[in-house]
Amino acid sequence: MMDVLSNDADLRVPPLVPPQPKCVRDTGLPPAWVDALVLKTLFNSGKLLLPVLTAKLRLSINVLREVLDGLGAEQLVEITWRGESDIDIAYQLTAQGKLRAQEALVRCRYTGPAPVTVDAYRQMVERQAVRARNGDVSAAEVQAAFADDVLEPAMLAVIGAAMQSSRALLLHGPSGSGKTTLARKLARLRQGMIAVPFALLAEEQVIAFHDPVLHPAPSPLMLRNGEERRGTDTRWTLCQRPLVQAGTELSAAMLDLRFDAERGCFLAPPHLLANGGLFLIDDLGRQRVPLSELLNRWTGPLDLGQDQLSLAAGQTLSLPLDLTIVFATNLPLAQIADEAFLRRVAYKLFVGPLTESNYRRLVREQCRLQRIVFDEAGLDYLLRHLHAGAGQPLLAATVSELLGRVLDFAAYEGMAPRLSVAALDQAWVSLFAAEAPDPVTLQERIA
Repeated sequence: MMDVLSNDADLRVPPLVPPQPKCVRDTGLPPAWVDALVLKTLFNSGKLLLPVLTAKLRLSINVLREVLDGLGAEQLVEITWRGESDIDIAYQLTAQGKLRAQEALVRCRYTGPAPVTVDAYRQMVERQAVRARNGDVSAAEVQAAFADDVLEPAMLAVIGAAMQSSRALLLHGPSGSGKTTLARKLARLRQGMIAVPFALLAEEQVIAFHDPVLHPAPSPLMLRNGEERRGTDTRWTLCQRPLVQAGTELSAAMLDLRFDAERGCFLAPPHLLANGGLFLIDDLGRQRVPLSELLNRWTGPLDLGQDQLSLAAGQTLSLPLDLTIVFATNLPLAQIADEAFLRRVAYKLFVGPLTESNYRRLVREQCRLQRIVFDEAGLDYLLRHLHAGAGQPLLAATVSELLGRVLDFAAYEGMAPRLSVAALDQAWVSLFAAEAPDPVTLQERIA
């Protein structure tokens, strides 16, 4: 796995984050572009201390000193205050500098963390490619990830093979069978950390990339051996491998770069943000884009490992694509795709109703996890009277919904939650909008 190694291993494996640039040239960015970024930031913020400017732009003090010295020589910036330390220094724009900054803002409104180059991003994706991580998904890890679920061994085998290969997986089955929950748990099999940039620079256009929601910070456990952050390029940040989910809201426009006029930059599409992790397209067949167009959108890029995106003025940009894509649908497969597409989806997994034995196991396990007092008679009643009487299939989602309601009603009444007949009746009626059961005795109900 691409987790941080410690001790002697640290001497053999380079850190995930590249070293800190020591000069403007090391950033890979055009010097005039960096000058403009500093001018725009000072124009928007006014007087700034050097450490604050460093934090805003995520450029080292050495790089910024080089830039500010040059701008000072052109009489575009001036020093307004000096402290005791050599970094306790504040800068502001001169009148001429303000004019230059306004001109720069007309060309590009973006201010924020300095971007990295597309070439640097390609190299990073290649280095931490999921496909290069052979042998990191074991049967034990798959079983551990789904320990709270009740899945047949054959299902676990398909999941393991799909994650091992990083090839596309299609989950299909009736609504409520647990496809989305299962898909989200697949992200647990994508362990370790990756480095992502705050932004990219392509053809002098900025693409905002880092999203704190989709790129969560590493857990303390992942950082227990702590990769050394000093001396690294802070235009990159470490995060957990992402899980990006798109549902019915997915449109054709969302699959390409979109320009944000307020921020003055492009926004990366969701599948690009999922690089290094997992991209889930839920409710396949119900998106706001024709299904054939949506499916064809992925076949070529996934095979090639790169995607063509549109920039301004008809320019196109090729960016690496390295992720595991998972489709989930409750529609019949014949309705959503032709045989050609299904052949190109490497793995298909039917997620249907549970067997009675697995349903019982799931109820018992969830009662234990949620601290609901388990009652075997209540479980028998749930199966023989409620499910059988209503003809409701034994779906995983039903267990979650019923037990959630048992907890809600118990909390409202100030009682300990219990899997009793009365509690199940109450939960069942509120879930399925059914009529209240006849007041019969417990013995009659479970007979």
